[in-house]
Amino acid sequence: MRALVTGAAGFVGSHLSDRLLERGHEVIGIDCFTDYYPRAVKDANLSSPRGRARFRFIESSIQKAPWPALLDGVTHVFHLAAQAGVRSSWGSEFSIYTAANIDATQVLLEACRDRPLERFVYASSSSVYGDAVAIPMREDARPRPLSPYGVTKLAAEHLCMLYHENCGVPAVALRYFTVYGPRQRPDMAFHRFLDAMLADRSIVLYGDGEQTRDFTFVEDAVAATVAAAERGTAGAVYNVGGGSRVSMNQAIDVLARCTGRTPDVRRDEPQKGDMRDTFADTARARADLGFMPRVSLEEGLQAEYQWLATSLSVAS
Repeated sequence: MRALVTGAAGFVGSHLSDRLLERGHEVIGIDCFTDYYPRAVKDANLSSPRGRARFRFIESSIQKAPWPALLDGVTHVFHLAAQAGVRSSWGSEFSIYTAANIDATQVLLEACRDRPLERFVYASSSSVYGDAVAIPMREDARPRPLSPYGVTKLAAEHLCMLYHENCGVPAVALRYFTVYGPRQRPDMAFHRFLDAMLADRSIVLYGDGEQTRDFTFVEDAVAATVAAAERGTAGAVYNVGGGSRVSMNQAIDVLARCTGRTPDVRRDEPQKGDMRDTFADTARARADLGFMPRVSLEEGLQAEYQWLATSLSVAS
């Protein structure tokens, strides 16, 4: 495999690059280092793949990248680059999301339309579903996103299927459900909670805490992503969930066990765009990709806690 990974400096993208390199594949990573969170975090994410001989990194936006040269000889494209964050996607920030999530995806698909790719894997999100679908969520449910972010992820997913049907791009879309683990973005809940607990600060929990999430450990998400590239059906959409559906209150209890600390929880109003519940039906991914999540929530949170504690210790 000669793989191109967009968003290679990000949370999942850096883990995916590591996994592909460990399996002997060649990886071209591209990232533009948006200012959504500090560049130093992304440089740290890249330190592992950058230490490997088969990794080449390009700093560029998708819109400005030299695609004819970059795609020469590429067999698989993994499109993970995106502007993340549900709560930031409202109001004047929406243009950032349309540019990074919709426009960039169209540019990349257009560049890939005449290429002999084996797979084009697009990282979508459970945010496309909204709250109006049955639990567990199936891929054939009608998506009704609750946030502008979810709208842009769904639009990009539709673009992938359009380019598959009309131009032959062998696109596969993966709907990730709340990925967590080492290198998790600083704005995500578990990172924020653990950082606060390590510093003896209170944690902010939006809503009553009874909302549920299907938490997916990053290595399980990466395994599904590689499997989608190897044997996913072009034109298909797959849920990627970790099988660890718990309430946020239960998740905080797990964090307390992992850290040995009693969190000071401060509650705030629910945030617009946040879904009430998520839970993935992964039967399709299990059948087609052989996907089976292997890491429990407690094991995964312990790994994230150890990573963050070590990172903070090194930084100090």
